[in-house]
Amino acid sequence: MAETLRRVLNLGTSARSGGEDTAEAGPPLLLLGGPGSGKTALLFAAALEAAGEGRGPVLFLTRRPLQSLPRGTGAAFDPLRLQKIRFQYPPSTHELLQLLCSAHEARGPAPSLLLLDGLEEYLVEDQGPQDAAYLAALLLDTAAHFSHQTGPGQGCGLIVALQTQEEGVSGDALQVSLLQRYFPARCWLQAETPGPGQHRLRACLDPGGLGPRAEWCVAFRPNGEMTITPWPTQAGNLSLDKGSSSGGQP
Repeated sequence: MAETLRRVLNLGTSARSGGEDTAEAGPPLLLLGGPGSGKTALLFAAALEAAGEGRGPVLFLTRRPLQSLPRGTGAAFDPLRLQKIRFQYPPSTHELLQLLCSAHEARGPAPSLLLLDGLEEYLVEDQGPQDAAYLAALLLDTAAHFSHQTGPGQGCGLIVALQTQEEGVSGDALQVSLLQRYFPARCWLQAETPGPGQHRLRACLDPGGLGPRAEWCVAFRPNGEMTITPWPTQAGNLSLDKGSSSGGQP
């Protein structure tokens, strides 16, 4: 389960080399999807997985406090993992920028994973593409700083979730096109409705030229447990090119 989740989110936090496990951060990942597509649930699952690897803490940034924690896996009930997740809630773009700019002053161990949920809520305050580019570059710079603090062979991963709108919304396409320069790896989420009482997502991962594209099925059981399996090939492929030109949705 953990290895599959890493592949879906392209965390790169446990790459094998020479028969030994080495911890290293993968490329920054942009998580795309419409409202209710499961972005927060996957970010939280990623936080739990990273927190259980015996490395540094996880920094989870979001504009509003989570009303409830997505359970995702049994690890959600592990208090030791939850204690390693640092939730911070910058309420505005200005305060988010201040938090990132002062990251080098923070005491304690450097995070092994930096997560930002709801990037669109901060971009809506920006006056133009230069502000969005600055925020994206600052996120990458902060992750690079944490990577330098953690030492060789470890690094800090970065995953940012951006909510997209309905197909044909040009603003989404412009945002994704701009952010693509900073986040070469992208993962599109699409909610599926297989039947009453069931909830599953279709995830399409483009690792930005570092590997083949892959599709996964993320299913949630009634008890909240999450399972991830390869998407059946006979179901067809999601069009990443279409997604990037129509607001980021598959």
